[in-house]
Amino acid sequence: MPNLLGDRAVVLGGSMAGLLAARVLADAYAEVVIVDRDTLTGVASARRGVPQGRHVHGLLARGQQILEELFPGFTEGAIAAGVPTGDLGELRWFFNGRRLQPGTTGLTCVSAARPVLESHVRAGVEKLSNVRFEQRTDIVGLATSAGHDRVTGVRIHPHEGTEQVLEADLVVDATGRGSRTPKWLEELGYERPEEDRVKIDLTYTTRVYRLPDESILNGDLSINPVATPSHPRGAFFSRIEGGKSAVSLTGVLGDAAPTDPEGFLEWARTLPVPDVYDVIKDAEPVDDPVAFKYPASVRKHFERLTRFPAGFLVLGDAACSFNPVYGQGMTVAALESLVLREHLGLGHEVDARAFFKDIDGVIATPWEFSASGDLAFAEVEGKRTAKVRMGNAYMAKLQSAATRDGSITRTFMRVAGLVDPPGALMSPGMMLKVFRKSKAA
Repeated sequence: MPNLLGDRAVVLGGSMAGLLAARVLADAYAEVVIVDRDTLTGVASARRGVPQGRHVHGLLARGQQILEELFPGFTEGAIAAGVPTGDLGELRWFFNGRRLQPGTTGLTCVSAARPVLESHVRAGVEKLSNVRFEQRTDIVGLATSAGHDRVTGVRIHPHEGTEQVLEADLVVDATGRGSRTPKWLEELGYERPEEDRVKIDLTYTTRVYRLPDESILNGDLSINPVATPSHPRGAFFSRIEGGKSAVSLTGVLGDAAPTDPEGFLEWARTLPVPDVYDVIKDAEPVDDPVAFKYPASVRKHFERLTRFPAGFLVLGDAACSFNPVYGQGMTVAALESLVLREHLGLGHEVDARAFFKDIDGVIATPWEFSASGDLAFAEVEGKRTAKVRMGNAYMAKLQSAATRDGSITRTFMRVAGLVDPPGALMSPGMMLKVFRKSKAA
């Protein structure tokens, strides 16, 4: 490989963000090593290291596009493996208990369980001859130069071995919400990054079913009564691979669907629309309900740090963890991998502070979208600027107008899918349409 930046890059964490980072690093380093405490290869089920893995996940449209770019044929391969797909704007969306008019977006929704989706991406990474996995290995800490101004590797402890140092020219932290980078920085004499938090106290409770007759779905891929301040209980129902369907019931601010089968079904009956309950009441359960708690969205401002060790980067949920109901995490990680590729393409060692500045630009829009949406709930603590208040008021009108006009749904879903810019929702023509249709709704 010509123009290599170094002999070895090490990626901490083998989930989606780590896999995508490894994919672009493989073009710039002679060897890329992915370190994870779990068994990775050959796994297509939920892992201990990804506690949210059993719940319904959304790969936004821009994420699907990036996966197709990094792994040509990805979507076709997923379809061939039995993963259902559909148009994002033609799903059965409900806001405030009312269905949005379908609007064809031209964007592909890949409806797979998280572990299955991740296994397809991992298969693409495994084909790279210079990438290897250090599985069943604990990450102990960073190895640094004498003055702590450079990260020189990572201290690891294989489950069936002794602690050792894995030397590296670059270490990338993709360990997710549990990242220890702030603690490591503090121990090395650096400041911890400032954090923004939006406490939503979300609980997902999920169960997988087989439907006796899929005709009950009327051809729909997904049924999504989204939680809103007026109807805070929500759900995501999705057809997934293998003829199965998954339903995640979402409760916020401490509300949570029970994990006993009877309580789960009864809670589904309380949703603002009967569609999900009607589909699952006579379906065959594949497993028992399982819960996952998500206390708060957290954005770490690495871009504000004035000092940061060389040879070390952070991305994915380790940099910003989003409320999962918006489905942004995997797609933002994919966008960050493109930023990493751009910096690697400059032909010299990646400048961490410049990298953090650029991924902050990637994070800003989805963070504003999800944080503002959470702040629409009066009980959620946080600063409600005039921009947030005006934005939430406009979004309420837009969602109301979209119940009458599929073209509004189309634009909304293209923006929510991180394909079109937020300005598309604020064009003069769109605003006029929103105000007219919301009055009539």
